[in-house]
Amino acid sequence: MTAAKESLVLIWKDKLNNVESIMLNAPIYYALDFSIKIEPPFYAYITLKGKEANYRVKISEVRDYEPMEGILRRSTKNLKSIVKIEEVQEIASIPLSEFSKENGEAIKRVSKYSYGLLAASGEVTVEKYRELTEQELELYEMVKKEHNIELPFSVIEQIANSLEKYNMKKTELKRLIARVVEIYEKHRVDPYEAVGIIGAQSIGEPGTQMTLRTFHYAGVAEMNVTLGLPRLIEIVDARREPSTPMMTIYLEESKRYNEDFAGEIARKIESTLVKDVANIITNITDMSVIIRPNAEEMENRGVKKDDIIENLSKIKVKNTVELVGDEIKVRLTEPSYKNLNRLSNEISALNLKGIKGISRAIVRKASDTGEWVIYTQGSNLRDVLSLDGVDGKRTKTNNILEIADVLGVEAARNSIINEALDTLQQQGLSVDIRHLMLVSDMMTHNGYVEAIGRHGVAGQKESVLARAAFEITSKHLLAAGVTGEVDELNGVAENIIVGQPVTLGTGAVVLIYKPKKR
Repeated sequence: MTAAKESLVLIWKDKLNNVESIMLNAPIYYALDFSIKIEPPFYAYITLKGKEANYRVKISEVRDYEPMEGILRRSTKNLKSIVKIEEVQEIASIPLSEFSKENGEAIKRVSKYSYGLLAASGEVTVEKYRELTEQELELYEMVKKEHNIELPFSVIEQIANSLEKYNMKKTELKRLIARVVEIYEKHRVDPYEAVGIIGAQSIGEPGTQMTLRTFHYAGVAEMNVTLGLPRLIEIVDARREPSTPMMTIYLEESKRYNEDFAGEIARKIESTLVKDVANIITNITDMSVIIRPNAEEMENRGVKKDDIIENLSKIKVKNTVELVGDEIKVRLTEPSYKNLNRLSNEISALNLKGIKGISRAIVRKASDTGEWVIYTQGSNLRDVLSLDGVDGKRTKTNNILEIADVLGVEAARNSIINEALDTLQQQGLSVDIRHLMLVSDMMTHNGYVEAIGRHGVAGQKESVLARAAFEITSKHLLAAGVTGEVDELNGVAENIIVGQPVTLGTGAVVLIYKPKKR
């Protein structure tokens, strides 16, 4: 069984109620407001928000638009084509960035509603897996035949690597496969298992044992990072900015043992504000701000008076600058107490050198590898990765949403897993990584990072009672009553609330007695 490429001919944006109507009435003729020059049959994709493909449809017929009875319309204006949709399949969301042409070009929006019309120059494809090698395919078929089980491709790949690395004999390979199958079977989840509830218990119970403390990082009193329960809450709440943002910056292989180079990068990274190298005095009598440079601090940070004067041009409040001896006087052109306060704050926060957002950078020698590593207070992943000499593959930040913005949602998913696991392990707590993987999947499955809370996962549950049980009960019940929402009672929480068996495990089975005919 190999993973083949899947041809993508068309993606268009649509509304949920239209998709639901297609699903209820398929096969159905559907009118679209753009032209299609592709020979049927083919598969197309529908996106709801324009970020990821949510549904796959099978199209068996395409024709130019003409008025017909019994057809569904995507819009009421400028209809250009009619397609016959045979079936609709809801799929796990695939970000549009995953779809690419054979030449590596990413999918682009080609009109107001369509995203990936088939070009004459090349077929638009999406490749989810690589082809299995002959050796991997042989192992896959062997496991399937002897153990009646289909192992994931990633596991087959690891077995093939072990076979090649250790030059295994046939008997050794059989023992390895038997052990892998045993472990795999042991870790499989039973049908109708309440994985969400078990995951919540597994993380929540040890979470109550966590201490409320911060940890001084790398032996420096001025640099600390939040750990324990506060950090775990930050992760699952998907905070835009952690309470103590920090980065661990690694250097490229040729530079990582050079202390001078590491120090130079640290000085480049560390942000220097005007308030770090000068005393700032607000003079109310003549509506001005006086900057009194500290010669020692300026020398330590490699800043000159001209740097301060040059950067004062970035201030938005209208002003005039003049030199009075060693001092710099900044006077308002339109005097007011409000503008004076704003001017003082802007001057204090003015960045003279370094990367914005990183207030401190220290260099420490790693005890295990002997390489020099830079630790920062503050985070700016995009700008740090652009520096020459920085190892972008290993450099990391504890700001999960910044990772999502710079590296994408998959990198953010991995970061959620690693950050949560590290937080628990630092407290001496052991949680199965699969529970954390489940949480991270729930937080990122829509193609972006969302919180576990009423503004995220919990607030989007289908069940009215489950939403009401979480937070703001009266608001959810009132809104559901006004809109006439129906609760199908499919989940755990809602069935417990109404006092009936949960539809999981034995409760998922419905027995029907059929008496014998007389």
